[in-house]
Amino acid sequence: MPTSPGAGRSAALVAAGIFTSRVAGLIRQRVFAHYLGLSDTNDVVTQSFRIPNLLQNLFGEGVLSASFIPVYARLVGEGREEEAGRVAGAVAGLLALAVAVVVVIGVAMAPLLVTLLAPGFTGEKRLLTITLVRILYPAAGILVLSAWCLGVLNSHRRFLLSYMAPVVWNAAIIVAVLAFRHPDTRHVAMTIAWGAVAGSVLQLAVQLPTVLTLARGLKLSVSTRIAGVRTVVTNFVPALMGRGVTQVSAYMDGLIASLLGTGAVAAIGNAQLLYTLPVSLFGMSISAAELPEMATVQGSEAERSAALRRRLTVGLRRIAFFIVPTAVGFIVVGQAVAALIYQTGRFTAADSRYVWAILAGSALGLLAATLSRLSSSAFYALHDTRTPFRFALLRVALATALGFTAALAGPRLVGLERQWGAVGLTLASSVAAWVEFALLRRRLAARIGATDVPAALLARLLASALAAGAAGWFVMAGTGSLGAAVSAVLVIVTFALVYGGLTLLLGVEEARAVVARVGRRGA
Repeated sequence: MPTSPGAGRSAALVAAGIFTSRVAGLIRQRVFAHYLGLSDTNDVVTQSFRIPNLLQNLFGEGVLSASFIPVYARLVGEGREEEAGRVAGAVAGLLALAVAVVVVIGVAMAPLLVTLLAPGFTGEKRLLTITLVRILYPAAGILVLSAWCLGVLNSHRRFLLSYMAPVVWNAAIIVAVLAFRHPDTRHVAMTIAWGAVAGSVLQLAVQLPTVLTLARGLKLSVSTRIAGVRTVVTNFVPALMGRGVTQVSAYMDGLIASLLGTGAVAAIGNAQLLYTLPVSLFGMSISAAELPEMATVQGSEAERSAALRRRLTVGLRRIAFFIVPTAVGFIVVGQAVAALIYQTGRFTAADSRYVWAILAGSALGLLAATLSRLSSSAFYALHDTRTPFRFALLRVALATALGFTAALAGPRLVGLERQWGAVGLTLASSVAAWVEFALLRRRLAARIGATDVPAALLARLLASALAAGAAGWFVMAGTGSLGAAVSAVLVIVTFALVYGGLTLLLGVEEARAVVARVGRRGA
């Protein structure tokens, strides 16, 4: 099935931006691992970033994508640029006002938030967390305004800048740690926090000039009387609730992990960074590129449904082509990946194995999580933010109930140390992710007709990925003496070559498209 050239190019730009920013994030985490290992201080840093991130995740990219982009992109697409500018200015003003209030409340209530969300942190560990949370809340607020910039840029199909902007945030933190490195891990943690504040300012600053050029007629206000703004606000509330539900799941994971002993919070954070790389690189890039396209589809209801089905089918196939091998790779040779990224300084081989086990639990639900992103974008394009919210609510409730039991009771039942309960958390999240995707798929089929990844295609992808995983495993077993980094590179290259070669031999259209795209760029 052919891919829309515009959407394919947009997805490639999003993927390039996300890939660059994620690589910068991995370098940042490697620096953290080198200086902090899986220590109490790294637990503090991980949880201190997570608590203010509630603000960024609630008001930021996900919610704005669901509520602001469909309205703004449609106005731009219809040539109503002055009206679009007024809508963008009002949304920016309302967003800034709401964020300012939440930042003040967050700073004031930091001790209570730490008590509620990290009950396992006591003494100096708790006090340091409170200090870092108070520093990081304003930084999160600035990043929300950066997400508004992303909404404007994406609506104008300027994807690369918006998704590469986080590179400067990561770079600021890395430079701060390296420039002011110190043997005292508490000092390192404080440097990380202040580096994040500087990085937030820089991330906003690099996007604003282009935004001000594109958003003609932009005028800041806090008016809700503009028709488009009323639509944004109407859609914003259920989208906000949907993101809030998702964040409840993340915070419950952090809360439970804080009860599992030293290193559990940091290890889950390290595994999540690896897990979210393919989610962002493939799921988010394709979903972000498709949302403005789906939101501007014109015609009768039947014509719109047919167009949405075509776009979804192509997007689902492309996601599966990349995510199936990634999930298999994380499960089979995830130790090599964790060692390549994190194993340095205070981060040991045993720490890599621990992160691998947690990552493998998450990988079982990786395909469902990424396919759900695109399915949710289809609902957003239909101006339906309530359906994804309801299913997200169910997913979180299920993940929390299963995760609490698996994390706290599971290790005792099988005779393991309590830190291994972190694996139970990720396994529970994977089960819940599949339930959510099944519900989204069923409801979407009722709205626009059935869309799916063909079973025959999934079988070819899975067979190719398993063969690549077996080859990677043998390489990992035979190259361990060469060092973690060299062994990991050989494993990843072998895996990619085997998977790519087999999918080409099996006639997978997406593999041919990738080769053709690379050939065109090399010509």
